[in-house]
Amino acid sequence: MSRQLVPEAADHVEQRRRQWARELPDVDTQGMAVLGRARWITLRARPPIEAVFAAHGLDAGEFDVLSTLRRAGPPYRLRPTELFQALMISSGGLTDRLARLEKAGLVVRRPSESDARSLLVELTVEGRERAEAAFRADMEVEARLLAGLNGEERDQLAGLLAKLALSMEGAKD
Repeated sequence: MSRQLVPEAADHVEQRRRQWARELPDVDTQGMAVLGRARWITLRARPPIEAVFAAHGLDAGEFDVLSTLRRAGPPYRLRPTELFQALMISSGGLTDRLARLEKAGLVVRRPSESDARSLLVELTVEGRERAEAAFRADMEVEARLLAGLNGEERDQLAGLLAKLALSMEGAKD
């Protein structure tokens, strides 16, 4: 276990690892060192990020829909199937979000020009403006959350997390 990356005042994960090392010294807790900290960071980052969305009249799920449509580029529209697959949610979950966003005037559902049986979900001008404003504010919050790392450290961590994510995507449970 590398000690040079652990501050003198050990974080809660390192304290737990030390306790487990004392109680069950034969168990490797390296997974806890990475995934336990990732979980803690996620839980710690959620409230300020969700506060950004709330300040823009959105919840995290609604922001996900708007930002997915915005990232799609002009004309900022996708099929519902494309949306729920991109968001990794059920079609029912998407239907609820779309109903709220449509009621708020942030999206419209239009018939597809190429398939009369299909609808397209499209950002309104207000939806695009809200998505952009919320995204900019979110990125400011996330930059502040990462201020404890310099640019090189952020790049290195992002690369390692990407490598881990890709290896986990390919892993069989």
